[in-house]
Formats: sequence, C-alpha cells, structure tokens
Amino acid sequence: MTNEIRFYHNAPDRLRVACVLTAKASARGHKISVFAPDNGTARHFDQMLWGFQPLAFVPHVAAGSPLAAETPVVIGNTLDVLPHDEVLVNLGDELPAALDRFQLVLEIVGPSEPERQAARRRYRSYKDRGYTLSAHDLAQRSGE
Repeated sequence: MTNEIRFYHNAPDRLRVACVLTAKASARGHKISVFAPDNGTARHFDQMLWGFQPLAFVPHVAAGSPLAAETPVVIGNTLDVLPHDEVLVNLGDELPAALDRFQLVLEIVGPSEPERQAARRRYRSYKDRGYTLSAHDLAQRSGE
C-alpha cells in the first residue's frame, strides 16, 4: 500500500524538522503516526511538539492513550500500536517493519555520518523493494 517515501536530508535538527513536517501534514488534515525508536525519543518529540510553534498547537498523544484513534498525531515505538495508516514519520535509523500499510513515509536525515549511512541503507532497501522515492535537500532550502 505504501505509495511514496520522502527523504529530507541535511536536517540540522532531525526532531525539529519532524515537528515541522508533522505540523504541516496535520494542518492539511492528514493523520500521522510517528515512530520513535525508544521512549526517550518519543518523550522528547512529544515535548517539542508542544512548544516548537508558540501560537500553534499540534494535537498529539502517545500510542497507549485512549484518545489515540481520534487524535491526528500519535507517537509510539512499535508500528503495531500506531493507529493511523496515512503518514508515517520514521524517527528511527532502521527500516520500519510492516511499513506497507502506510501511504506515505517521511524519513528525516541529520548531518552526522552515522545518520547519513543509516539513511543510505534505508534508501537502498526502499529502492530494492520498488517504492517511489524522492529526496529533498534541506541545506538548499535554508538559503531561500
């Protein structure tokens, strides 16, 4: 079912870029699942969503919340607990298992060499599986 994988590379702050992309997708009416590889990343992303835009609010909850099904953005550390199939924001360094259920997967790549290497592995895996891929260089956008 996955239609497209979008890579956003040269992200100066991976979680901040994830917040921006999540807020944009939510504002467009999309339902977003955010995969955080661990509880620390999930908590940090949750806190960032509360305060990264002073005059805006991005409705979000943890995957275990009773409101998860109705909330536009759900954060979890396993895909099977994430209720939304429309958009997946992958904050992990590995290829998410069972990603075929998502219509769009967003990958954010930071500037460090380990992040870039992990992203290259994911990109090759997606390509080998026949997904439609696009790449967006955030370093080029910073000059706009």
